[in-house]
Amino acid sequence: MKSAAARMIKKERGNTMNIVCLDLEGVLVPEIWIAFSQASGIPELTRTTRDEPDYDKLMRWRLGVLREHGLGLKEIQQTIATIDPLPGAKAFLDELRRRTQVIIISDTFTQFAGPLMEKLGMPTLFCNTLEVGEDGMITGFRMRIKDSKLTTVRALQSIGFETIACGDSFNDLAMIQAGKAGFLFRSTEQIKADYPQIPAYEEFDELLEAITEAL
Repeated sequence: MKSAAARMIKKERGNTMNIVCLDLEGVLVPEIWIAFSQASGIPELTRTTRDEPDYDKLMRWRLGVLREHGLGLKEIQQTIATIDPLPGAKAFLDELRRRTQVIIISDTFTQFAGPLMEKLGMPTLFCNTLEVGEDGMITGFRMRIKDSKLTTVRALQSIGFETIACGDSFNDLAMIQAGKAGFLFRSTEQIKADYPQIPAYEEFDELLEAITEAL
C-alpha cells in the first residue's frame, strides 16, 4: 500500500501540467460596468458581454456613452474602490490555488483591476489596457491580443499545459470549450440553454469540486 506521502507526491505531479483559467467579472467579482451604471445613474451601461458577444463593439459603445456624459477614468475608479469580491470568491480562489495553478484571463483593463486583485490576494491576471488622455477621459483601449481568452488557452496548451476554464459570458465560451474541461458559473439562463453540454454551477463549493475532479 502506498504511503500518504507517496500519494501526495503523485497528486502534486499530476497537477503540475494543469492550469485553471478563470474569468474575473461575474465569477470572482461583480460586473464593474453594472456597478458603475448604478453609481452613475446611467442604466444603459448595465449591458455586458452576457448581452453583446462582440467585445470590441461593446467597448466602443461604452466609451461613447462615457464621452456623452463627460465621465472619465477617475469616476470609474472611484466606483471600483467600493467593489468587493463576491461572497466566498477569495476563499474559493485561495483553496483552488493550493490545489493547482490558476490564471485569471479577463477582458477588463489594468487601470480597473488593481484594487480588485489586492482584495483577491494578488493572483496572476492577464488583461488589457486603456488609453487615457491628459484630461482623464478614456480615448480608446488596447487588447493584449486578438481573441485573448482562446488565444491564451491555446498558447498554454502549446507549451504542455492542459487547461480547465470557467466563465459566465459569451466571450468565455471559446476558452471553456477548448480545454480538457470547462464550466459555466452563474451564467444566464439563455447561455445555459444554448450550451447544455457545458456543466453549469451556482455555488463556489460545487465549482471547486468539479474543477478538482477534472484535474
